[in-house]
Amino acid sequence: MSIFDKFDLTGRRALVTGAASGLGLAYTEAVAEGGAKVTMTDIDAEGLAREADRLRALGYDVRTDLLDISDRAATERAFAAHAEAYGGLEICFANAGVGLGPGFWSPEGKRAPDGQVDTFDPEMWDRSTEINFTGAYNTMRSAATLMKAGGKGGSIVATASNAGLIIEPIVALSYHAAKAGVLHMVRTLALELAEYRIRVNAIAPGPFVTNIGGGWAKKDPAVRKAFDATVPLGSMAETDQMKPLALYLASDASDFMTGAHLLIDGGVALGMPR
Repeated sequence: MSIFDKFDLTGRRALVTGAASGLGLAYTEAVAEGGAKVTMTDIDAEGLAREADRLRALGYDVRTDLLDISDRAATERAFAAHAEAYGGLEICFANAGVGLGPGFWSPEGKRAPDGQVDTFDPEMWDRSTEINFTGAYNTMRSAATLMKAGGKGGSIVATASNAGLIIEPIVALSYHAAKAGVLHMVRTLALELAEYRIRVNAIAPGPFVTNIGGGWAKKDPAVRKAFDATVPLGSMAETDQMKPLALYLASDASDFMTGAHLLIDGGVALGMPR
C-alpha cells in the first residue's frame, strides 16, 4: 500500500455545512476530489445550486440541502435526508459560520464605537453565538448520531478560528467567545466519542479570503493590503490552500489524531515579525 492510499475517500459519505462558498466549498472540493459522495448545505440557495452544478459537471457525486444550522430540527432533518440518499456518514465538516459586528478596534486602529463590550448590540451577540457556537453543536450532534449508528467510526472536523486562541481586536467579542467554545467542545467530544472510533478535530484558520466579515478582503484592495501586512508569511490565504489539510483530516491519513487544534494562519498567532 502506498502512503497516498491513506488519502483515498472512495466509498465514504460526507456532509459539509456552509458549503456554497469559502472554506466550506474548499472542504467540499477536497473530499469530492478524494472520492467521497458529498451533501452540501448552506442558506445560500443560489450559491449551492451553482457550485453543485459545477461539481457535478466535473463528475463528482454531490447533492444539496438548504440549511440554517442554528435550527436544530432542520439540522436533524438535513442529516436524515443525507442518510436516506447516501446510506451513511463517515465525514462531517461543521463549518458554517458568520462574522457579525465590529471588534473593539477598527481596521484603522481606532476605537470602534459600536464594538465595545458596553455598546455591542446584544441581539448581534445572540445571533453570532447561535450560529457559530450552538450551530456547531447542532451539526456535530447530528453527525455523531449517524456515525454511531453506522458503527464504522468517522471524522468530524469543526471550523474554529485563530480568534479562538488569540485576540484579534478588529474581530467581534461574540466571535472570539464562540470559536473558543468550539475548540473546547471539540476536545470534549473527541474524548467522548473515541470509544466509537469517531475522531473530532478542529481547524483554526487565520486570514483567508472568504465572504465572512462581508467579504472585505475580496471587495477592497486597500483592506486586502492591510490584512496582508499583518501576516508573517506575507499575504492572506486563498481557500484552495485549505484543501490539503481538509483531505488529511477527513481521511485515514489522520487516523490516530483526535482532539487536535490545527492552526493555519500564516504565522499570525506568532505576532508581528517587525
